[in-house]
Amino acid sequence: MNSATSPVLPRPRSQSLNDVRDVIPADCYEPSRSRGIVALVQAAVLYLAPLALLAVTDAWWAIPLLWLAAGLGVAGLFVLGHDASHGALFRSRRANRMVAWICMVPSVHVEAAWNLGHNRVHHGYTTRQGFDFVWHPTTPDEYRDMGSRERLRHRLEWSFLGSGAYYLRVVWWEKMWRFAPGGKNRAAIRRDKYVLGAVMVLLLAAAATVGAIQGGWVDAVWLPVKLIVVPFLLFVQIIGWTVYVHHVSPDIRWWPRREWSQFKGQMESTTILTFPRLVNRLWFHNIFVHVPHHVDARIPFHQLPAAAAAISEHYPDTVKVDRFSAGAYTDATRTCKLYDFDAGQWLPYSAATS
Repeated sequence: MNSATSPVLPRPRSQSLNDVRDVIPADCYEPSRSRGIVALVQAAVLYLAPLALLAVTDAWWAIPLLWLAAGLGVAGLFVLGHDASHGALFRSRRANRMVAWICMVPSVHVEAAWNLGHNRVHHGYTTRQGFDFVWHPTTPDEYRDMGSRERLRHRLEWSFLGSGAYYLRVVWWEKMWRFAPGGKNRAAIRRDKYVLGAVMVLLLAAAATVGAIQGGWVDAVWLPVKLIVVPFLLFVQIIGWTVYVHHVSPDIRWWPRREWSQFKGQMESTTILTFPRLVNRLWFHNIFVHVPHHVDARIPFHQLPAAAAAISEHYPDTVKVDRFSAGAYTDATRTCKLYDFDAGQWLPYSAATS
């Protein structure tokens, strides 16, 4: 057969993450300075506007709504800071570093520690047993060995409302603030902790001072709680839930060390969830388009849908695409309690007693 008329055979797909990256169009890696700046301005407004209103109102019906808006505002800034921490928001490494640090202040995240724990460990070993600490499952044997207090904590953290408690303890406290690594990361993490700690003390003190001037010691306590503490705690609940739905579901596998691969972790154990367009546009910046983000974290947030389309076209039987529903989430929190790594199966608590 003449080579000029021979049909072009499709390249065979393999379970190599580099092959997946090859199908992503080159322009999906192009950051946009204007889109990045617009997104940052939008996020800043959506965070600062509720705070300004909280500062001047004590209406009982308005405060919970403004708290929710402020918590979402913290989340919006954090998602963009997360993008910058991956080096994906702007071309400049220095700009990304600065933006990541500033955007993570309201969420009280130590950027250097986040860079190590999230960017390198979670992304490097996604859903690998003993490595990925984000929502790492507990086996029936491990649950049986727990004391009553640990079991109660596990039941809380893996419940419908427990995602914030899990994230606060495991990710925010143990793997970031309490974490003290050796080697070359030690100095950067300690510096960021000291600087961020000082900034938070100053912000709390400023809010307390304004409160004291306005209404005495009661307002000196109330204003920092109203403006800083409660929005932070609501953010923790939001981000804990967000991470949960990315990597925990009855059809999402976690892998024993001997079976895990980059392809399995990034392609088979992450999801793409379609979300209400306005909510995604205002606060979440395509963070639920999670498969391409795990395939290559250098892809900017505004290019994730195009990258997802290209990956899904070439790997239609691998990529999980679902519409988010509260029902699916509650089903997951009922089903996904313990895990059998050998069988690749989520189990109920009753499995620990059988």
